[in-house]
Amino acid sequence: MSTAVTGVVWSAVERFSVQGIQFILSLVIARFVSPAEYGFIAMIAIFMAISQTFVDSGFGNALIQKKDRSDIDFSTVFYFNIILSLLLYTALYAAAPLIARFYDQPILVSVTRWVGLNLIFSAFSIVQRAKLTIALDFRRQAKISLLAVTISGALGIYAAYRDWGVWALVLQTLSNNFFTAVFFWFIAKWRPLLAFSRESFRKLFSFGSNLLLSGLLQTVYLNLYSLVIGKWYNAADAGYYNRAYSISQYPTINLVQVITRVLYPLQCAHQDDDGWLVASFPKFLRMTCFCVFPIMACLAILSKPLVLIILSERWLPCAELISILCVAYMWIPVGTLNNHLINSKGRSDLFLRAELIKKITAVIILIVTLPFGLSVLCWGVVLYNIVDIFIIIGFTRRILDMGFRKQFRAIAPLLLLTVLSGIAVWALLPVVSNIWMRVLIGITTFILVFGCGAFVCGFEEPRMLVSYFRKTNIV
Repeated sequence: MSTAVTGVVWSAVERFSVQGIQFILSLVIARFVSPAEYGFIAMIAIFMAISQTFVDSGFGNALIQKKDRSDIDFSTVFYFNIILSLLLYTALYAAAPLIARFYDQPILVSVTRWVGLNLIFSAFSIVQRAKLTIALDFRRQAKISLLAVTISGALGIYAAYRDWGVWALVLQTLSNNFFTAVFFWFIAKWRPLLAFSRESFRKLFSFGSNLLLSGLLQTVYLNLYSLVIGKWYNAADAGYYNRAYSISQYPTINLVQVITRVLYPLQCAHQDDDGWLVASFPKFLRMTCFCVFPIMACLAILSKPLVLIILSERWLPCAELISILCVAYMWIPVGTLNNHLINSKGRSDLFLRAELIKKITAVIILIVTLPFGLSVLCWGVVLYNIVDIFIIIGFTRRILDMGFRKQFRAIAPLLLLTVLSGIAVWALLPVVSNIWMRVLIGITTFILVFGCGAFVCGFEEPRMLVSYFRKTNIV
C-alpha cells in the first residue's frame, strides 16, 4: 500500500506541476495570440489526435495489463510505433492541402505538416513511459515532463511575444514532444532489443486492438466539435470553444489521471480478486469526486471574472461555454474509473461495445444541437456525459457487483454538498462588483461551506488525504 500511496503523490506532482505549468503558459500565450489563431490549431486537432491514437494502438495499456511481459514485448511495441508514426506522418503530409481546402484556410497546409512531426517524436517515448508506469515510477516521469514543458513553454512565450501568431503554438507543441522524447530516452535508460516478435504482437494486439478502436471513437468524439465548429461557424468560434474546453476539462482530467495512473496497474495486479476490486472501487470513486466536484462547481460559477482576469476581455465569449462544460466534465471521474475497471478485467471487448453505443448517441446529440449555436452545443455535451455514465455502468455491472445504485449512493452526499456550496456562492456574488474580489470571496465562501459541510457530515476523504500525505512526508 505504501508504494501505491507514493505513486499517487508523485503522480499528482507530475500531473499538476507539469500540466499546471503548461496550462499557465498556455494562458500567457493566449494573451498574445488571437482566438482565430488558436482556432487554426483546433481545426487540425482531430487529424492529429486520430493519428496519435493509431501510434499508441492501445499497446501502452496492453503492456501494463499483461502479466508476463518481456523485453521482446517492449521491443516489438517500440518498433511498431516508430514505423507506424512514419507512415502516418507521410499520409498527413500528403493530406495537408486537402485539410486546408476543407476549411478554406491555406495556412493549414504548412501548419499541418509541421505539427505532424509530433507523431514521430511521441512514438519514441511510449514504451519508456509504459515501463515507468508499470513500476509506479512517477518521480522520474515528473522530472522528464517538467523539464520538457518548461523549455517548450519558454520558447512558446518568446515566440508569442515576438508576434509569431499561430507559429508560437506550433513551436511550443513541437519542442515539448521533442524534448520529452529525448529526456525519456536518456533518463528512463531503456533500449530496445534488435528483435520483433509476431507472436508478441499478436497477443498484445488482441487486447490493444479493442482499446485502439475505443480510443479512436473517443478521440473522434472529443475533436469532432472543433472540426464541426471550424467548418460550420468560423476560426474564432473554434478558438473560443477550444479555450473553453481546455480550461473546463483541465481540473477533472488531471485529477482523474492522478488516481487512475496508480489505480489501473493495481487493479490489473488484482484482476482475479473480485472482492478487492469491489471493495476498493467506491473508495477511489469518492476520493476522486471529492476533489473534482467542488473545483468544477467553483470554476463554473466564477468563469466570467476568471476569463477577464486571466485571458482578457477579447476571450469573454468563452466564459459561458466554460460554465456549461464544467457541468459536463464533472462526471468524467465516474465514467473513467468504470472504464479502467472493465479493462483491468481484460474485457476490452465490453469496453469497445460501450464506446460504440456512447459515440453513436454523441453524434446524434451533436447533429441535433449544431444549428442552435455554441451554448446549445455545449449543453448537448452535458447531456452526453450523463448518458455516458449510465451506459458504462451498465457494462460494469455485467462483470462485477457494482451497479448504478451502489455507485450513486457513494457519491450522492458529495454531489448534494457541492450543489449547496455552489448556491451559497452564486447568491453572494451579485453584491460584489470588483472582479478580483468576486474570485477571492467566491473561492473562500465555497471552501468554507464545503469544508464545514464535509466536517459535519463526517466525510472520510479529508482524513484520508492527510493520512496519505503524512505517509509520504508531504505534511
